[in-house]
Order: sequence, then structure tokens, then C-alpha cells
Amino acid sequence: MPHSFQSIALVGNAKDLRVAECMLGLAAHFHARGVPVLVDPSVGLAFKADSVVLCPEQSFATRADLIVAIGGDGTLLYAARLVAGHSVPLIGVNRGRLGFLTDVSPSCMLEDVDSVLAGRYSEDRRSLLAARLERHDGKTVSALALNDVVVNKWETGRTMDFETSINGRFVNSHGGDGMVIATATGSTAYALSCGGPIVEPDLDVWVLAPISPHTLSDRPIVVRAGSKIQLRMSDRFESRAQVTCDGTGIGDLEQGDNLYVEGADAQITLLHPPGYDYYRLLRSKLHWGRGGHGEAPDA
Repeated sequence: MPHSFQSIALVGNAKDLRVAECMLGLAAHFHARGVPVLVDPSVGLAFKADSVVLCPEQSFATRADLIVAIGGDGTLLYAARLVAGHSVPLIGVNRGRLGFLTDVSPSCMLEDVDSVLAGRYSEDRRSLLAARLERHDGKTVSALALNDVVVNKWETGRTMDFETSINGRFVNSHGGDGMVIATATGSTAYALSCGGPIVEPDLDVWVLAPISPHTLSDRPIVVRAGSKIQLRMSDRFESRAQVTCDGTGIGDLEQGDNLYVEGADAQITLLHPPGYDYYRLLRSKLHWGRGGHGEAPDA
């Protein structure tokens, strides 16, 4: 059933002039169509009089019917955290670098948002990871991630030693710089740079990709989504790591600490305008099909 968009929130780093230009253009466009536009008071742009409603970002999930994230994938990940657990869908306008999640081009921005407002779009539901860091002092920190949960060493030049278990079964002892636990959505992010596979976003699987493993046989693996993953620092060596969810640190992982990663109850919904093609997106971002056999058909 198509959504009804009575109010739209804009999220972006207005210090970037390209982002600011898009935010101003979208605000004016929606205002001309009679759709209220919500922006955080910290944005600080000179919007046309009465074209926007100032609203704290933390209230977007309850006051907006749609969020447009302008920037790179990091901006959309930030917006996803704002609406996790709510039914507010997201659109991403790419003003970043790669932009696997922000698939709307600035040149087609107004046309594409008009298509969405008219109900011409496809819904793309994405699952989230739920991370729980249990400290040896009894403290617990929890967070959600759309892309990945990452454990990264602190000390430069020194590997960390840790163990992984899946569904209560021991998997491996690792030596290296850490581990990326990624959703299918996050398979094109950090996990990709670690040699992990690209996974179609509608596949219900996760990727575990070691970061700079000390042993070449320590390879990425693909597991069923909904598995219960445990990562524990080894007692044999003193080492310390940082845990991040979608690039935001949630705490340190030390000896005696455990990190648990499971499937979250919440999902987020991306909206794609007509013509969205995941493989065309991959060709564009990864420059596939541009070798010695000519240009790609849709280049």
C-alpha cells in the first residue's frame, strides 16, 4: 500500500555546499507543492520564509512521513538510526563518493522525489544487526547497525587475538586487526575492502570478514541471518579493541568482555524511484563493464 507523505524531513551536512544546495532546492520544491518540510535547527541555512519547520532530528521519526538523506552513505546510515523501529521510509540523494545507499542522482532529484510523492516507487526493506557489548565490570552497551558491526584493534602495529562462536558453536581463533560482521546491505562497505563477497541486499545472510588476518586461511564466511554471533577477546594476550556500529563507536572490547551480534527486530525501508537496478548501481560504482570490450550498455 503506498505511503501518504504529509510531511518530509531533510537530513544532511549543510556545511558541504553541494548538500546545502540540494537541501535548499528540495525545501523550495516541497514548499511549492504544499508539503511541510522539517529540518533540524542546527542546519543554519537561509531557507525561504515559511518554507521549513524547525524540528529536532530526534523527533523526525514521529513527525515526518518520509526522510530524504542528502550526502553519502554515512548520512543515510545516520538517518536510518533516527527511524529504526519506526515505519518512516528513507530516500538517499547522493552527494558523497560511492553512494551504494544514496542512489538518487542530484540531476534527477526533483523528478525522482515527485515520482515518489505520486506513489511511483519500489519499497526495499533492509534488516538490521543488534549488537550487545557485555563488559567484565557488568556494564552493557547496545546499538543497531544497518551496514556492519566492526571490531578493530586499538594498538597500531600489533595484532589482536580473539575467538568467534556462532549459535553456541566455536568457529575459530583469530589473529589480526579485527572482524567485520556485515548485513547484505553492508557487504559493499567495509566488508568489501576486507575481501568479502558482494551480497544481493534481499538475501537473508550475513558476512563475517576478518580484517588483515595473520593467517591466510582465515577467510570471510557467509552465515544465515538471525544467527547468534559471539566474539570474545583471548585470555592469552593483552589486547584492546573498539566496537563500532555503522562507524559509530559504542565502547571498547577488552579481556573478559563479550560482543554478541544478533538480528534486530527493527527494519528500515528504502524507497527507490522508477528504474532502480541494483546491478546497474554496482556497474556504476565499481566501474564494471568498462574494459576492453567497449562501454556498458547503460553507461
